[in-house]
Amino acid sequence: MAFSICSPKFFLLLLLLSAVPIAYIIHSETSERATHAYAYHSNGWLRECTKWDDLNRRFLVSFFEGGFGVVPVQEDQGSGVVLEEIQVVGNVGFGKNSSLGFVVDRPRNRAVVVIADVMGNKYSAVTAYDLTTWERLFVTQLSGPEGEKGFADDVAVDPEGNAYITDTKGNKIWKIGPNGEYLYTIKSPLFAPKEWYLNLVGLNGIVYHPNGYLLVVHTLTGNLFKIDIGKGDKVKLVKIIGSSLRFGDGMELLSPTKLVVAGNPSRLVESLDDFETGKVVGKLFSGDTHRLVTAATVKDGKVYLNHLFGLGYPKRKHVLVEAVFTS
Repeated sequence: MAFSICSPKFFLLLLLLSAVPIAYIIHSETSERATHAYAYHSNGWLRECTKWDDLNRRFLVSFFEGGFGVVPVQEDQGSGVVLEEIQVVGNVGFGKNSSLGFVVDRPRNRAVVVIADVMGNKYSAVTAYDLTTWERLFVTQLSGPEGEKGFADDVAVDPEGNAYITDTKGNKIWKIGPNGEYLYTIKSPLFAPKEWYLNLVGLNGIVYHPNGYLLVVHTLTGNLFKIDIGKGDKVKLVKIIGSSLRFGDGMELLSPTKLVVAGNPSRLVESLDDFETGKVVGKLFSGDTHRLVTAATVKDGKVYLNHLFGLGYPKRKHVLVEAVFTS
């Protein structure tokens, strides 16, 4: 059936098509979730990463518009209670750049946070904040404005306090010393696929494994890499059995043998050979797909998924949803 784009039939069709995603969002927001979730109110639309601070019984949250916050949790609160986000760090000095992935460096009582210009890739940095006073301990510029473009995305810290920051644009890893001093860059031909379009979103989530190596995921290829730090930073491709890790984002170790790869879908990877190989033993398509999963954290042995988008007005409501993986 042909009709003009100015005809009433066209506008009716457009209305019907737009109603489908709106109806889906309303249904998802009003339906009861199958697993436990923490909800909290915020003044911002976008929250890139959340980590559980077990010592202080609170979630730590990075702000896409820049800055940092905490969400205290009182375990005796009843179900359905919406928690409140408290800003503890503003975005002073970082302009329009975003606070993205971060890690809790418990031995040094600090959060190490990645800063990046998401849209223009003209600035990347890493900074650290004291978890008690929220004093800024250091800030180290990694790229821009005069040098090459880069997109710092996520960070891991080893027992000595060295930080490893992924460059999702340049497919490399910056290594920064305990006090913020730049050390060197880890590069490998394995990081960059030949197809240009697969490099649009490259190295992303990264974790330090207690056995002395890094694990890092490449978003568009789904490749998982193992980097033996302190041993020449040798890079190996981890053979993944059962499913791809494509569209993997933030990661978190559930145990020395189990790795959570947050994304759409999120996956649980198990390795019985120290991550020479891995097998996808669980997969989860979040019921909140419209909110977009970007990170994972572990609270009291349970995995919670962070979602990028908050909904509502005047305050936005964000959710951290417990992930129960099924094979």
